[in-house]
Amino acid sequence: MTTTTPDEASVGKQSRASASSRYGALARYLVIRFLLIVPTAWILVTVVFFLMRVLGDPISAALGGRLPADQIAERRAAAGYDRPILVQYWEYLSGLVRGDFGRAATNNQEISSVLITNGAATLELAFWALLVAFAVGIPLGFYAATRRDSFSDGTLRILAILFYAAPVFFVGMLLKLVFAVKLGWLPVAGRASTDVELALQNVSPKTNILLIDSILYGDTGYTVDVLKHAVLPAIALGLLTAGVFLRLVRVNLLQTLQAGYVDAARARGLSARTVARRHAFRNALIPVVTVMGLQIAMLLGGAVLTETTFEWQGLGYQLARYLQARDFVAVQGIVTFLAIVVAVISFLTDAIVALVDPRVRF
Repeated sequence: MTTTTPDEASVGKQSRASASSRYGALARYLVIRFLLIVPTAWILVTVVFFLMRVLGDPISAALGGRLPADQIAERRAAAGYDRPILVQYWEYLSGLVRGDFGRAATNNQEISSVLITNGAATLELAFWALLVAFAVGIPLGFYAATRRDSFSDGTLRILAILFYAAPVFFVGMLLKLVFAVKLGWLPVAGRASTDVELALQNVSPKTNILLIDSILYGDTGYTVDVLKHAVLPAIALGLLTAGVFLRLVRVNLLQTLQAGYVDAARARGLSARTVARRHAFRNALIPVVTVMGLQIAMLLGGAVLTETTFEWQGLGYQLARYLQARDFVAVQGIVTFLAIVVAVISFLTDAIVALVDPRVRF
């Protein structure tokens, strides 16, 4: 029969108390961080609202020079833009709480419907772009770190700079010229062929994410067509983030390889490849999670140029059209939505880092 000494029992109690204390601190941190979404989103929404109002009256900006002055005044009164700015601000906040982002001044379309339809397209593009970023940036960063100061390391470091320094629209145009126009391997633009998009309008339930809709439709040819249309936009946007991931993984892996526990693993006779893969690589990926939230915000910014270049009808494409039409009501609604998305993603990133990194203190 095994007996437990008083010292062992004391150590066990201290260990359980320490674990309980950490979980309690983690829970408090996550709750506080979650509650901070509200003031963060409120500040972002407020800044967007007043910046849009500094540009002038949205109705006059969108329709000025196209309609007589009396009709513009009538539309301003109907939309409530002749009331005090603080009254407009309160009504806008109240509408956001109800999920009402306003109506476009040019076509009177509800912005919420635009966010659902075009937002699904942007979500799909961001998903493919992140896949490209992970598939390219992380393995190449690992490869460069394990061959420090070699020719291949120097080449990859220069390539990483080119990835995130080259304008997205320029990369997109090059990809279109080479792979779509000259070689004819991939489509030039759009999310799918015209006949495929028309057919997928009838799928039920409709998600507006064409890959899912094509699978629900049950036609493999449609799914292949959707995937082929996603290749070039995903590469153009994904390489932007891949360059950041490449340099980040390389730098953090080099630092991790100098840690004490890595030296201990080497002392046990493990090979350099085993030490890098099993002991250093996972810890070197933690900063990637931290930066991921910022990179998703960058992806949303790059999506405007990418979607315009490839006529990918997402939020960025629609935002560019509304800007061209001077429809600041619609612009305000889309930018406000993106600001809220960034605030939520920031919380999720902090929560994941707190869960996976034991070094984080609350």
